[in-house]
Amino acid sequence: MKPTVLFSEMTPGVDWEEQFNEWYDTEHIPIRMQVPGFCCARRYKHVDAKGYLAVYEMEHRGVLQSEEYRMIKENPSELTKWMLQNVTGFTRYTGELISEQINQAFAGDPYDAPILYAVMFTVPEERESEFDEWYIQDHVPTLLKNPDWYACRRYRIFSGEPENWTHLALHYLANVNVLDCEERKEARNSPWRARLAQESWFKGRYTIYEKIKTFHAKV
Repeated sequence: MKPTVLFSEMTPGVDWEEQFNEWYDTEHIPIRMQVPGFCCARRYKHVDAKGYLAVYEMEHRGVLQSEEYRMIKENPSELTKWMLQNVTGFTRYTGELISEQINQAFAGDPYDAPILYAVMFTVPEERESEFDEWYIQDHVPTLLKNPDWYACRRYRIFSGEPENWTHLALHYLANVNVLDCEERKEARNSPWRARLAQESWFKGRYTIYEKIKTFHAKV
């Protein structure tokens, strides 16, 4: 069994954004943290647009098929029903861990970084092997030469909407300025990336978020 992530975005209305955040912090996430197999959840806000992101970490994908989780999904509160019916910008992607690379120069918990940089790709099955090799052997090692690029976790998406993304990379950064660093320029100019970038499928979604809060499962 592989560690699993649930990546979900929602955008509340401006006039009920405060109520949305209170609901998410006091009901939506806490009730999931009681489900066996849920490890933690982190909430984020979009840096360049409206809306919010929640990233849930689980022990394995079977947690989402468990009786405890099914009961939550099938018996929402009236407030939860209203929120889910009225939010916009909804996304939901679940994936299993492919790789995890951490900057050894950073002594703290890299996954509580202030900034999350998420990258999604739709990779043809016959190109997955080289895509993963490029990311693991070339791309991420170059990025991690910057001390403020804390870590990268990558996932193979097995379920998702509304787009058909197949790969998710979560980059954990000290600040947004890291995205303008020389190491990223070097990574984006590598010969290996240049070869892949010539292929028609090599078009990703790039989104920046700032962390709001971390929630941990009750032991």
